[in-house]
Formats: sequence, structure tokens, C-alpha cells
Amino acid sequence: MGSVRAKKHLGQHFLHDETIAEKIGNTLTLEGYQNVLEIGPGMGVLTKYLVKKPIQLMALDLDTESIEYLQSHFLQSNLSIVEGDFLKMDLTTVFPNQAFAITGNFPYNISTQIVFKMLEHKERIPEFTGMFQKEVAQRICEKHGSKAYGILSVLTQAFYDAEYLFTVGPGVFNPPPKVDSGVLRLTRKKDYTLPCDEKWLYKVVKTAFQQRRKTLRNSLKTFLISEKLKEDAIFALRPEQLSVSDFITLTQKLESDGISTNF
Repeated sequence: MGSVRAKKHLGQHFLHDETIAEKIGNTLTLEGYQNVLEIGPGMGVLTKYLVKKPIQLMALDLDTESIEYLQSHFLQSNLSIVEGDFLKMDLTTVFPNQAFAITGNFPYNISTQIVFKMLEHKERIPEFTGMFQKEVAQRICEKHGSKAYGILSVLTQAFYDAEYLFTVGPGVFNPPPKVDSGVLRLTRKKDYTLPCDEKWLYKVVKTAFQQRRKTLRNSLKTFLISEKLKEDAIFALRPEQLSVSDFITLTQKLESDGISTNF
């Protein structure tokens, strides 16, 4: 096979800049794990740098044409090539009972879903790096006080330290996207257990940001909060004003108040 045709319905934009591919490959620290899952390898521009590392690599793609290309061009013993959809995949079958990192040039149309699924398996994923649409990468790494700060920022940073590493222009892709791209690194915190109920934190954060222009006193009306707790100064703030630790504290306050919801 000479090359793979980029398919619009799969959100494919093939990176062809070797320098950037190598830089992305080097975003992994390889600290505390030896297994890596690459999502959306395409024609393997990143794969070729990953297989040089002392790791076991699984390259996962749902495009049959890409799978056939990889199988005909990569024969390294530390690489397995798997056809499948990450969002539908049972991740317990990926490097069973072992830690693994995730990296890739992620399809922009499912990149947020990839992060949320990763968070569901954070106990096995100490590191996550890769390329997103620039605005999404910035949103994941954004700190409180910004309009870009939101659900994805809080829930990711509750468990991972987030670093925005560098920006990539459209011209290094075929076909070029209409937006800039951004590369980030997420490193799981040494203590990633929360001092509050994780499911409640998700509910609080998502409910608060659904009406982000309102104060928490108004956006959290679906929670039956006691009048005494409503007097707490935190309820006069808007969600973007709360840091990750503030959201954890807020969840603890609501739990202590014996909250219930109508959903």
C-alpha cells in the first residue's frame, strides 16, 4: 500500500511533519509503566518514533485501510496492531491488569469523549499525552477564572496535572484542518483519590456549568440545599470562579448537608 486516504467521517487529518511527530513521541515520560496505547495511528508517523522506545505498544485504529497499511509497514516485535473503536472498547482487555499510557493524534470529533473514557480508567492510566484541537487542549489545561474553564477542566484536573506543551499549525497535516492544534500532557497525581464522593463531584460540576453565568445558589437549585448552607459565601460565586479544590470542598459541604436531587 502506498498511502491511506483520509476519511472525513472519521475526522482524519494525517500528520506528515516528522519533527512534530518525534516531539509528540517524546511527551511520554515512561515513568512507572512500560505499556502504551496509541489511538488513531493512521499511517504511523507517530508510531515509528514510539516503537523505538523500551515499551510495549498497541496501535489502535478503526479504519481498516490504516490497519492494513500499518501491518504492511511495521513488523516490530514490541508492536501490536489492533482494529477497533476506543470508545466502544473494553479497556480491561488492553494490557490486562497492567498500567498503560495513552497517546496519539486524536480525531478532533471524539477527543473530548476519549478524555472522559480515560478518566473512567484512571487507576490504570498514569499518563496521557497527545494532540487535540487547540481550543480543547487549552480548555483541559485551563485554570479557574477563565471563560474557557469548564467541566472538562475541573474533572480532568481533579485527578491529573495538566500541561499545555505546544501549538501546531494546520499546514503539517494532510488534509490541513481549519484550526490550530495543541499538544498536552496529563500526569496522574500521586494521590488521585478524592476526599469526597466522586460521582457527586461529577454531578455538582456538570450541574453548575450547565448554567455557568448564574451563581451556584441558582445553578444548583436542583439540589435541595438547606437554607443555612445557602448562606455560605461559596454559593454567591459562579462556577468558573471555583478552583478544582473549591469544587471538592463544595461537594463535601453538600454531602454534609444531606443533599438530594430530583434527577
